[in-house]
Amino acid sequence: MKINTLALPLSGPQEDSWHAVLTEAAAADLPRLPAPSGAEVRGRLRLPTARGRAVLWTAEGDEGVACLILFSDESNRHAAFVDALTVRPRDRRRGVGTALWERVREELVADGRTSVAAMVDLGGPGQAFAESLGFENVLPMGWYTQELPADGAAPAPAPATSGYEILVWRGLVPDAWAQAAADAHTAMEDAPSGEMDQHIEPWTPQRLHAMQQIILDRGGEMTTIAAVTPAGEVAAYTELVLPDPSGARALQYDTVVLPRHRGRGLGRAVKLHMAADAARRYPELRHIATTVADENTPMRTVNESLGYRRERGTGYFQLKL
Repeated sequence: MKINTLALPLSGPQEDSWHAVLTEAAAADLPRLPAPSGAEVRGRLRLPTARGRAVLWTAEGDEGVACLILFSDESNRHAAFVDALTVRPRDRRRGVGTALWERVREELVADGRTSVAAMVDLGGPGQAFAESLGFENVLPMGWYTQELPADGAAPAPAPATSGYEILVWRGLVPDAWAQAAADAHTAMEDAPSGEMDQHIEPWTPQRLHAMQQIILDRGGEMTTIAAVTPAGEVAAYTELVLPDPSGARALQYDTVVLPRHRGRGLGRAVKLHMAADAARRYPELRHIATTVADENTPMRTVNESLGYRRERGTGYFQLKL
């Protein structure tokens, strides 16, 4: 079976073929979810990552696709991430996935990588395939979704945050707040990480802006809701990303409360402000989705109190080479 390495940027027909593979696979494996947005898929193909080098392959006949991210930051030059390894349903069990994986593995070995990971949905063909290759679930998680009202009704009002101001930032965090926001991102270091072999890269204003800029350059939109102190500290924040601003599903990225500000309802407050802002700004938006580690009981409790419901299990699967 011939596996072709693709050169970036892809042509229009190559992007269409990639999108078709993902759409057919999602229809078979996750039929209750919206089909992958063409705008989102094309954006991710044109700008795969800000963290390193992307290598893409396709099986001859467009039977399957694969994308590998080789991290470039110094602390993770040993590691990589399989961003996609997907086979059309009608072409499964014919060795397509194995052939794609062999090319991925060859690239990993040639580049001196000793660890590779992937996000894998539980209970489906992806889990069975990953485990057959030796991947282990080192961080069990779940996808959770919050449904926004379809009748235009506003979500529940956010509680008062005495001593804090709620700020809303569209796109890039303003330069005046970038250092404080980067410091707040560092608080994610105490979030559950299981036995992940990937190291946390230090957050700087430059890294924060680079991460946000790639979302915008892909055609998406991003909003940060922050609870700030009079002293200029970001005490808590949450991030909403719409990979396709016209779509019905958004992603909630990080939600963080700094340790010294916990126990004051700030996590709940910023998430409520986020939902209310999203409902006003995006009338077609119906669901906000996020992942939470199974062991992160405090965040799961907050989410459940806001109406988030578990959609499906997933996990951070890892293989040592």
